[in-house]
Amino acid sequence: MRKVITFGEIMLRLSPPGNLRFSQTNNFDVVYGGGESNVAVSLANFGIPVDFVTRLPDNDIGMCALMEMRKRNVGVDQIIFGGDRLGIYFLETGAVSRASKVIYDRENSSISQIKKGMIDWEKVFKGANWFHWTGITPAISQNAADVCLEAIKFAQKKGLTISTDLNFRSKLWNYGVSSKKIMTELTSYCDVILGNEEDAEKHFGIKPLKININKDVSKVNAESFHSVCEQMMAKFPKAKKVITTLRGSISASHNTWAGIMYDGKKMYKSHVYQITDIVDRVGGGDSFMGGLIYGLLNYNENNQKALDFAVAASCLKHTIKGDSNLVSIEEVEKLMDGDSSGRVSR
Repeated sequence: MRKVITFGEIMLRLSPPGNLRFSQTNNFDVVYGGGESNVAVSLANFGIPVDFVTRLPDNDIGMCALMEMRKRNVGVDQIIFGGDRLGIYFLETGAVSRASKVIYDRENSSISQIKKGMIDWEKVFKGANWFHWTGITPAISQNAADVCLEAIKFAQKKGLTISTDLNFRSKLWNYGVSSKKIMTELTSYCDVILGNEEDAEKHFGIKPLKININKDVSKVNAESFHSVCEQMMAKFPKAKKVITTLRGSISASHNTWAGIMYDGKKMYKSHVYQITDIVDRVGGGDSFMGGLIYGLLNYNENNQKALDFAVAASCLKHTIKGDSNLVSIEEVEKLMDGDSSGRVSR
């Protein structure tokens, strides 16, 4: 039996249509999403039983978020209700040399006021074998950090595989506690750690020992991150795999995309994709994590294939509007096999 549990905040996303700026728009496109809910949607699309756990306001907007998860075949029976509001974020989608912009409006959201003991983790983890959280959740509030630790400790006691996406967010972590102390304790329980070089540095002060200086931001060098992976495993001895995504930014519309995985013995590298016309890059890391969990659960410890699946799945996410990745296993495997033609499937 394979079952995954994810825990975190789902938010209401409001975006001007197309590439309009905030000051140009008279209406917003509505999407619901968040780091852990996006991972849950990816896994549900790939046929993995998955429950998303959160706290929602008991009002129409909270119900809309719940219905969005239910529509995507994500389990919602363990969601609890309370508080006054759903968190909101505004997204202005960039193009060419203009970067995208995010503005948060999530103070006093329902999950920020969650408390230990509100969620029955015994019931939540029944029949599950994997638990996933991200660094966004403990950044919301001390209460959210406390409940995240409560969940992680329970998951470890139950013998679940625990994964995290470190996800440092500079606009969060504003409740008076440094991320280093909290994230060090939370990450120490993890078997699978995903994070880029900024996450490792901002959370833990870990930097590459040898930096390959490259002023061309369109190129990334996997070797520069080998020492980061080794330092992460030394700091977190429970970790069996450390993974990072490699994004080369040519422009807001054109990125290169790849990934590496280190298992303590070998460094695995993926194919480098050229994503030349990005539709929506929000949720790219979440789609990678969803693909990675799927690959690690299904490919019998074939680390290379799991990594390749994650990168291909995330590459396809960049073509889809919204937070979540809505692709099938067949579409991902087709890209893994080298078919990027985009020809009509008849």
